[in-house]
Amino acid sequence: MAAIVRPGDDRMIAGVCAGLARRFGIAPNTVRAIFLVSCLLPGPQFLLYVALWILLPDERRAQRAR
Repeated sequence: MAAIVRPGDDRMIAGVCAGLARRFGIAPNTVRAIFLVSCLLPGPQFLLYVALWILLPDERRAQRAR
């Protein structure tokens, strides 16, 4: 099972949606659209995005650490 990392390419803001899309094998724009629609619903979606931005390692840093 591969770790989820924020990719260095295909980023819009922080790369969280692109990293999740890459991990689950779906298009990044699909994940972005799901996130935007979910922000219309009540809940902590934005806080979750910020938490993942902080917690997920950057792909470039993860490669240098190996």
